[in-house]
Amino acid sequence: MAGDTATRAAALREPHQPPARRFFRAQTLVHYSLHFLFPAVLALVLFPAMWPGAYFILLATMLIDLDHLLATPVFDPLRCSVGYHPLHSFYAIPVYALLLLLPPPVNIIGVGVLFHLFTDTVDCLWTFRYCRACYLNARIRPAVDWVRKLLGRKQDG
Repeated sequence: MAGDTATRAAALREPHQPPARRFFRAQTLVHYSLHFLFPAVLALVLFPAMWPGAYFILLATMLIDLDHLLATPVFDPLRCSVGYHPLHSFYAIPVYALLLLLPPPVNIIGVGVLFHLFTDTVDCLWTFRYCRACYLNARIRPAVDWVRKLLGRKQDG
């Protein structure tokens, strides 16, 4: 355990290294495509009779990002928002899942916020590939470690 503490302390001292420019562009493209384009697919597949309205609601669920205004700095490309911001918290996720049990348009909101959190998780995992300190300091780390253990993969420490 002492080694783990030393590793985390060393990682905390590492300066944030910006990702390679080309790699960052691909990550940004994927992230915002999942936030703005893929919800159209979700609307068409899950709510075909009302897809334009469903798409608008799915886009409106991006408002959960307003909780970023409570952080300092407001935007940190190396910070994993899942588990960090109040509306991205592990306490909020079960509430969002319960929304799926309600009729439209409320269940559309549940789909939107859960997909938003999925998208942010993908972004976090992508960031962790090149920023070890980001992984070691992320509040989502215990969940990632749990999934890795569940899948029988070696845990990073």
